[in-house]
Amino acid sequence: MHDLFGDVAERAVERLREFEPAEGYYLAYSGGKDSDVLLHLARQSGVRFDAHHHLTTCDPPELVRHVKTQADVTIERPAETMWQLIRRKGMPPRRNVRFCCEVLKEGGGRARLVLTGVRWGESNRRSQRRMVESCLRDRSKRYLHPIIDWSTDEIWRYIRGEKIPYCRLYDEGFSRLGCVLCPMATDVERQMQRWPALALAWERAIKATWDPAKPALRVFADAEQYWQWWLDRRARAADYEMPLFFRD
Repeated sequence: MHDLFGDVAERAVERLREFEPAEGYYLAYSGGKDSDVLLHLARQSGVRFDAHHHLTTCDPPELVRHVKTQADVTIERPAETMWQLIRRKGMPPRRNVRFCCEVLKEGGGRARLVLTGVRWGESNRRSQRRMVESCLRDRSKRYLHPIIDWSTDEIWRYIRGEKIPYCRLYDEGFSRLGCVLCPMATDVERQMQRWPALALAWERAIKATWDPAKPALRVFADAEQYWQWWLDRRARAADYEMPLFFRD
């Protein structure tokens, strides 16, 4: 195993071995660089695990193709697509109402110890996470984040040192991979140009939920204005997603 930065890889492997449950881990594999490192470490450590990738139906096609190259990763298909979910909810997801994550990505691993590639360096919110913690929505489920203290530089040094295949979107300048037009994404125009079919699917689903009979939606002249508001992340941040939105 590649020796880097004070044996951080060995420390991660020790964590995997220390907390290994009798039934093995449920490894949550996103297909991003951090989960590529996590999957490699789990394989190298010899611990028991079963790896799962939860399709959201708005994933970048390049990411899905990369996931499919991992023979020991089970691809979980959702009961409904993102577009069906939006129509059922009668509203699009927003940064403070990300029901899509709960329904499409986070349902697996019930009553299991779940491995993730969460790292403190990813965001301010994740810097508050603990290496071992319980799931807030499902108390039967716990998480272990064995690479939580790795820096982004250490991730890439390990990937290159071990020659781990990764999604080539990173080579095109995408720093984080996830759902196309995720409410947390800021490079909206770039994503719309790169994946126009997915952008069109978002547009159709969101416009379908515009209803002038709802008092909260009367601030929009029509479905097009409503769609443009959803795309404009700066306008939505200014009023923090309209707190009274959809309360009628």
